[in-house]
Amino acid sequence: MSGIDVDVMALCASGVLLLAYYLYLMMRVRRDPDFSVHSVNHRARALWVKDVMASGGKKDVMAVQTLRNFGMTATFKASSSILLILGTLTLSGQAESLSRTWHVLDFAGGSRAAEWWVIKIICLLTVLLVAFFAFAMSLRLLNHVVFMVNLSQTDAQGSLSPERVGQRLNSAGVFYTLGMRAFFVAVPLTFWLFGPLFLFLSTLGLIVALYHLDRSPLAENN
Repeated sequence: MSGIDVDVMALCASGVLLLAYYLYLMMRVRRDPDFSVHSVNHRARALWVKDVMASGGKKDVMAVQTLRNFGMTATFKASSSILLILGTLTLSGQAESLSRTWHVLDFAGGSRAAEWWVIKIICLLTVLLVAFFAFAMSLRLLNHVVFMVNLSQTDAQGSLSPERVGQRLNSAGVFYTLGMRAFFVAVPLTFWLFGPLFLFLSTLGLIVALYHLDRSPLAENN
């Protein structure tokens, strides 16, 4: 079996493991919506918007501060994505030397060809670009919500109703979560630079970590 075959098998096995985990999570959420912390946060954001818009302006300052903190976090993550993208591009220019030295601990017989190293870099770069655009989209939606959430109830009708504003805020939350997932997936892809075995083992470790991170406090107590 060639080194390329080993890398492809490790990549496919890792992808199947991640897919199986998310299918499992989807089925659990269908049976119990409170199982996932994402479902709980989704409802909490919608209720928060309704409460703020029903307060008659009493919680405007709190709402703006909350959204600002959310936006600052997304901005920091988007900036981090850019720095990681630049670092990854720097690695792509050293494929010939790094593809051999970084495989010193590779006991699985992965490919050391410079061409395959470039493919690994492209995969990592793609995930980081997804993270950047996800955080950027989250900021875009937050900029819309910050103006809508302070509207009076008499003006908050139709597309500006609390339900619609809550949907926009939840969309921002979904994009933020997508960016964080891309960061998480970047960890096994980074380990893949050292060999296919590290890719598979780090994927297993990531799934264990995600299982504990995705469960809501209520699910942990059951």
